[in-house]
Amino acid sequence: MNLDFEKAGGLIPAIIQDDKTNKVLMLGFMNEEAYKQTIETGKVTFFSRTRNCLWMKGETSGNTLQVVQVMEDCDRDTLLIKANPAGPVCHTGNDTCFGEKNAEDILFLKQLQNFIERRRQEMPEGSYTTSLFTKGVNRMAQKVGEEAVETVIEATNGTEEGFIYESSDMIYHLIVLLTSKGLCIEDLCRELMKRHKA
Repeated sequence: MNLDFEKAGGLIPAIIQDDKTNKVLMLGFMNEEAYKQTIETGKVTFFSRTRNCLWMKGETSGNTLQVVQVMEDCDRDTLLIKANPAGPVCHTGNDTCFGEKNAEDILFLKQLQNFIERRRQEMPEGSYTTSLFTKGVNRMAQKVGEEAVETVIEATNGTEEGFIYESSDMIYHLIVLLTSKGLCIEDLCRELMKRHKA
């Protein structure tokens, strides 16, 4: 990268974003030396304007930021760094410096998809998911249908708790079926995005 450190007197802002949740974790500043150290070590390093020195995020607390990807903006004077945090990012103990919890519940579906894919590859004995893959696509499809019917029953004549429970069963079995066909939840998202009209 050919970054423009001179525009702001030798420093450029670096926005840190969680690679998994996409939450903005913090903003820091880097000089050229901090940037080079970040690239070389794979750990986010800033330039402290108050102490006038380099500091690796987490060097005291252990809550480091492992670099996943570094991107420059169109003017080459700002960085976006996607990272995996080792713990809370803010010195106050909060997940982010903006007071947000660093979690996105919907992203658990991706974790579940990855877990199911590992089950498909490893096929450990005694696993319910393994038993579904062993029984084949017809049984997996049947289970999606059964859970869909139970979801409808709970929606029309059951409780909210029962409806959530059966809906979760249906989604789980649908992801198993998708995985068996070499597909994933993102394929459904892409299809829904194509259909969406703002």
